[in-house]
Amino acid sequence: MKKFCFSWLFILLLSAINVIVAQSPTSEKKALSNRIANYDMWVQLNPETKIVNGDMVINWKNTSPDTIKELHFHLYMNAFKNSRSTFLQETGGGMLRGLKMDKEKDNAWGYCNVQSITDVQNNELIKQFQYFQPDDTNSFDQTVARLTLNNPVLPNDSVVLKLKFETKMPVIFARAGFADNYFLVAQWFPKLGVYEHSGIRGAEKGRWNCHQYHGHSEFYADFSVYNVDITLPADFVVGATGVQTNEKSKTDGTKILSFRADDVVDFAWTASQRFKIVNSEWNDVKIHLLLQPEHFSQADRHLEALKYALEYFNQHVGPYPYPQITVVDPPMKGFGSAGMEYPMFITAGTLWNLPKGLRFPENVTIHEFGHNYFMGILATNEFEEAWMDEGMNTYFETRIMDDYYGKNNAWIDFPFYQEGDLTSKIKGYNFSDANKVAPSYLYSWHYNSGGYRNDGYGMMSYNKPAVFLSTLERMLGRETMDNIWRKYYDEWKFKHPSTEDFINLVVDNAALKYQKNYNADIRDFLKQSIYGTDICDYTVSGINNDNLTADAGLFDKNGKIVKLTETEKPAFKYLASVSLQRLGEFVVPVEVKVTFANGEEKITLWDGKSRTHVIKFLSDSKIVSAYIDPSHKNVMDVNLLNNSYAFKTEKSGIYKLVIQFLFAMQNFFQFFSAFI
Repeated sequence: MKKFCFSWLFILLLSAINVIVAQSPTSEKKALSNRIANYDMWVQLNPETKIVNGDMVINWKNTSPDTIKELHFHLYMNAFKNSRSTFLQETGGGMLRGLKMDKEKDNAWGYCNVQSITDVQNNELIKQFQYFQPDDTNSFDQTVARLTLNNPVLPNDSVVLKLKFETKMPVIFARAGFADNYFLVAQWFPKLGVYEHSGIRGAEKGRWNCHQYHGHSEFYADFSVYNVDITLPADFVVGATGVQTNEKSKTDGTKILSFRADDVVDFAWTASQRFKIVNSEWNDVKIHLLLQPEHFSQADRHLEALKYALEYFNQHVGPYPYPQITVVDPPMKGFGSAGMEYPMFITAGTLWNLPKGLRFPENVTIHEFGHNYFMGILATNEFEEAWMDEGMNTYFETRIMDDYYGKNNAWIDFPFYQEGDLTSKIKGYNFSDANKVAPSYLYSWHYNSGGYRNDGYGMMSYNKPAVFLSTLERMLGRETMDNIWRKYYDEWKFKHPSTEDFINLVVDNAALKYQKNYNADIRDFLKQSIYGTDICDYTVSGINNDNLTADAGLFDKNGKIVKLTETEKPAFKYLASVSLQRLGEFVVPVEVKVTFANGEEKITLWDGKSRTHVIKFLSDSKIVSAYIDPSHKNVMDVNLLNNSYAFKTEKSGIYKLVIQFLFAMQNFFQFFSAFI
């Protein structure tokens, strides 16, 4: 066995102390998660070369029943290493969210290069570190690598590794990188994938869940404890995941900032010389805004929105478990990093002098904060089940925006045009030609490789889930829906729930109410919404009023020709009916409101299963109108214009007077026109 070097022994001791303290039940803060993969890092940013050099110790625990012979790593920054990476190929050569990579810019390209890997015996393992492509056959993609271990990791045992790496940040166009001397350092270090033992997400045997960096994909990781020391020039302002625990000035004009983050799935940070800091607090949560000087007047807009979101999630889902949240406002040149989420750390985005009637800063702040629940605390697999993060979060975004700013003007509020946030999502779904291209449950990169339209990912992962969850809420009632969200949070926080976990929880807590109210199975609604591609469209195709009292003539009775007596005539004047159609393939129970000429209204339930359906009434009054879904519970219906039908009736007295007046005026002008 090789001899330990002193530095290795010191690093191991420090790492072990950090892990033990973090996991100790007697420590000041009890562990909230299983803390499988833990990282201690010592990194230095060179603003001139745009390079982060780092040393890292990883302590990974095998919580599966399997013996692990290799570890899988993400190397996300290698997506920007060359033009043939899977990420750049899937984004049309470098185009994401409307922004294009400037490949001609100095230092445009990026990478993550692992220079050394040693184990506790001080064996150098770098030759056993090999790139591979678990999702495609693109040999130019180096965003995933496997490390073959000298000593397999037994169940409940741990492995400790020391890595040296160099990360070159690319020019920002997609989430992370640099713009002048602004840095958004995310997806930046060699990061372990998630080992899932048999039975997890239907796996027949244990496997590493470690996908390549795709154009339409985000992230998935174990819960960890991070201890990160960042060295950089002293005039840079830094914000990061976690809490700053120390700051040390150095004689060479640099400083060392120490951060610690417990029970998080990632660590990201930002650095800039231009940030203006605004500090605030909500309850015991510290808030840090890092704003561009030209946007400083919008600080209150960000703060107000963030506090709304903190309060709303606390009331309707569960408590925010972290001690702080940092909001970053990127510069215009770095706008590709806007609108992103990391634990305890989000990027927003705004424009200079943006009018208050356009609530983009509020919307993006609320949306990105919400990810701290679905991406961060519940930590669903964004590679494979993006709808559980983006869709659930968008649903809550619409609720928060509409509840606080007004359901009719939350998103846009100008005198000449107003629009609510949910309304904008419904329009996006209903009017998109992508609303039937793919299910919401789909691996993120399959929206590209599966031949679907490029906007399918956005519609199916964001808009459609927000729409069908809003429909479910309206059918069950907000109180029942909030009960579901609270139980979902309590049961699955820090545990990586899957789609089926969510479906089962909804069924357990709402199936009886749904069955009672609609005589239907709630699981059918969820399966269609999540796994299906069908659209919902119901219509009233017609109204008919048959007169039952218009009988005349001679009738045969006991062999004799007679006239009907009054007592033999029908008890009702009309056999009135409403004809309904299901134009779409999506099946859901719908309520139908029928209004009669005498002002009477009746609401009946149709199971929505058949293609056509007729509702009949015996009545003394004619049906004058019928309206599918009068309470507007089903916001999945893609065409509301065909949901109602009005039968032509006799005009009212005032209507007749208006017609007579217009007729007289017409004759008047015609008379005088003869003399012109």
